[in-house]
Amino acid sequence: MALRFIGIDPNTTGGGSPTVWVDEEKQELVIQGWVPAGALSVQISETEWVPGHDTGIPDHEAVVRIPARMVPILREACDAAERTGLR
Repeated sequence: MALRFIGIDPNTTGGGSPTVWVDEEKQELVIQGWVPAGALSVQISETEWVPGHDTGIPDHEAVVRIPARMVPILREACDAAERTGLR
C-alpha cells in the first residue's frame, strides 16, 4: 500500500489526532478520526439514510469524526486521489 500523508488536524497538540492519507494504489482516502459518542453512534445505527438500504454500521466498517477545520485537507486528499486515478 502506497500511503501518501496529506494532513493532520491543524490544532493538534500531540497524541492521536485526525489525519488524512491517500492510498495511491487503491485510489482511496484513509481517515483517522475520533470515535463518535454513544448518542451519535445510536443515531447513525437507527436511521434509514437511504430508503430500502440496511440501517446500522456493518462490523467491517467504522464511523469517525473529524473537525470542519480539516475540510481543506480533505479537499487536497480528494484531488490527490483523483489525480492518482488519472495516471
